[in-house]
Amino acid sequence: MNFIRVSTASPKTNVSDINFNVENIKICIDEALNKNSKIIVFPELSITSYTCFDLFLTKDLLNKSYEGIKNILEFSKGKDILIVVGSIFEFNNSLFNCAFVLKNEKVLGISPKTFLPNYKEFYEKRYFTEGFIECEKIKFLNQETYFGTNILYSYENIKIGIEICEDLWAPIPKSSYLSINGANIILNLSSSNETNFKHTLRKELIKSQSSKLNCAYVYANSNSSESTTDLIFSSYTCIYENGELINESERFQDNNVLITGIVDIDFLNSQRTNNITFRDSYKYHKKKMEIVEINFENLDYGNFDRKINIHPFISKDENQNKILLEEIFLMQASSLKKRLNHINLDKIILGISGGLDSTLALISTYNAFKMMNIPSENIITVTLPGLGTSKKTKSNAINLCNHLNTTLKTIDITNAVLKHFQDIDHPENLLNVTYENSQARERTQILMDLANKEHALLLGTGDLSEIALGFSTYNGDHMSMYNINSSIPKTLIKHLLLHYCENLNSNDEIKNILIDIINTPISPELLPSDENNNISQKTENIIGPYELHDFFLYYFMKYNISFEKIEFLALYGFKNLYDEKIIKSSLKTFVKRFFQNQFKRSCMPDGPKITEISLSPRGDLKMSSDSSYNSFIN
Repeated sequence: MNFIRVSTASPKTNVSDINFNVENIKICIDEALNKNSKIIVFPELSITSYTCFDLFLTKDLLNKSYEGIKNILEFSKGKDILIVVGSIFEFNNSLFNCAFVLKNEKVLGISPKTFLPNYKEFYEKRYFTEGFIECEKIKFLNQETYFGTNILYSYENIKIGIEICEDLWAPIPKSSYLSINGANIILNLSSSNETNFKHTLRKELIKSQSSKLNCAYVYANSNSSESTTDLIFSSYTCIYENGELINESERFQDNNVLITGIVDIDFLNSQRTNNITFRDSYKYHKKKMEIVEINFENLDYGNFDRKINIHPFISKDENQNKILLEEIFLMQASSLKKRLNHINLDKIILGISGGLDSTLALISTYNAFKMMNIPSENIITVTLPGLGTSKKTKSNAINLCNHLNTTLKTIDITNAVLKHFQDIDHPENLLNVTYENSQARERTQILMDLANKEHALLLGTGDLSEIALGFSTYNGDHMSMYNINSSIPKTLIKHLLLHYCENLNSNDEIKNILIDIINTPISPELLPSDENNNISQKTENIIGPYELHDFFLYYFMKYNISFEKIEFLALYGFKNLYDEKIIKSSLKTFVKRFFQNQFKRSCMPDGPKITEISLSPRGDLKMSSDSSYNSFIN
């Protein structure tokens, strides 16, 4: 699956006490090995400690630091882990702040810090020389190794680049060049002190860099046991992957701190393949890199403990999620406002069913009309009960429209459909696809003609999940004049409506209606109700749970990873919700339906891209309607 477990550590230090520092580094290495990590990175100058200041210029400290590196080298014998530690290094009568890359008694390379802070509380140029050095072979500890800034450490499709603290804060960070030239894992050895608000800024900087570079960013910062004569350090460590937090430590711990995380190399590489800007950057910033090979015995990551967001369209952060949900309402309303202004209309025709999709479309239209100072009476809502409409959904639709003061019409399509069955010689008791689709097309015909009659825009309601699965009737509910739900999946719609009724609406009666709609089984209601007039046709009983399909869609469209890997992630993420059989069968359903229904997407109406994913043929998805799924599923 191309995962690798990485660790970042912040060991206890005593200023200039090499033996003490090395012993704590070794303790962290053993802990990382016990957790099946293949890479561990330590803070800047972790062998000496960062706050040695003028002691860096003493020969005794330099010699003792070399002994410390030698100690770690001997300790690394037979250990299948890449160790990256910070220490001082003298070369050509200059002292450098460096990362030493060690594995199994070998010094694979020495990477110097490029940018040296020399402002406010920092004065590193007092001791060190800037590391703008092209890679060259040198001798160190009786070994031949590499020294320079342009080194990548490589194992198969894993490419590791190193920068040190201030390198990240530069206008063009060193990691930018390293990533453009192949590095998909960046290790940062830092000794970044704490000041008020700095922690938040630092996290945003790491998050942004990992996102821009489509890389894993593994950050190690100095322990709070550093000297507090003038500065404070926090022991903070973190791992980001493409802008997403994988793991982080608590701050201000004075013990050895170590965290691990599993990095998905396939995901990172696929993101870069899809990112044309990233690929083009290589043309302008191509640099000669020295590739140093790493030999891992294996990439066994132990227990798979990667955090999987099973609802990827929804933020795991509650506060952030609230902001995102309200933003979606605003985006939907704004897009509709632009479309109405462009075609000089002030009326909407909207088929309202009492289901999730039409409810969201209605609320978004209501919001748009408030923005435009258009009375809600200009929203012409139409209920079109047919052969499978239940009393519950019809009642919810009518009540909601009345509370929002829309112009409500009810047009029963039963007789028209039965007459249509006679015209095409279809038995009315034959409950097949003709029975279902005839109703959907009858509704669309009526709505289209009403839009013409009223000089109004027919608003579509189909959501992203239905578009992905082709769960709509071609030239029926598949068609409209504009569709504001086209980029919003079914699982997200539930959250939007729940947020609306709990936070953006003060009317208790509307709230109760929305809660009932949210809790109603998802159904096109094209087959007759049961003997108690309850919904008999439940979509998720036919195609599988929508939260699975939305998960599949997200990972397929955003990350382009294999369906084998999507299945692996789904089995792990949903292990407490669905059994293996349901997950696997739902995935096969998704793949087949996604490929088989591209023809519906090839001529889908306009609609705004609101989430990260759109299936518009004019935007995100260029795909032949006769593409085969045989290469994608077993």
